[in-house]
Amino acid sequence: MTTDSTSPIPSDDPVASRRDFVAAAVTMAAAAGAAGSAQAQTPNIRFSNPPGMSSPPTYSHVVEVTGPNRTIYIAGQTGADATGKVKEGFRAQAVQVMENIKTALASVGGGFEHVVKINSYLTNLEANAAEFREVRALYFTNRSALPAATSVQVPRLANVAYLLEVEAIAVLPPKA
Repeated sequence: MTTDSTSPIPSDDPVASRRDFVAAAVTMAAAAGAAGSAQAQTPNIRFSNPPGMSSPPTYSHVVEVTGPNRTIYIAGQTGADATGKVKEGFRAQAVQVMENIKTALASVGGGFEHVVKINSYLTNLEANAAEFREVRALYFTNRSALPAATSVQVPRLANVAYLLEVEAIAVLPPKA
């Protein structure tokens, strides 16, 4: 059974007409073009939880956005180590926070010299801000290129044992 090309009834003839072939090719090309343009509009973003850090269920430790440079967003780091154990005391937590940030930066080929912004959340600024600045200074050693920084006192953090949390933004050169 055969039909003309305007009939919606398919042909029993196993050989497709040229018109059927062209119509199918145009449909596939349009679908591929739509998918390609959707991908082209989406920035190149990579989310990760590097080895040596915990794997939280509700956020990523590192978000890498590539472009002419790479912008790295590091989630708020706490005094918990890779196993999730929270360090005892403010100074130990502050050191662990900075070590976590160091690990996150290293996972994308960066270091503290690439950090352009940090936000610090402390549960007691009056008691701990000076000690935090001392610990932070051990990691940010280039005094002419210190990151922009914000420190805020908060009533508590996600875990009552956390005494501080620090998030960072870094800008790295493009990958070679």
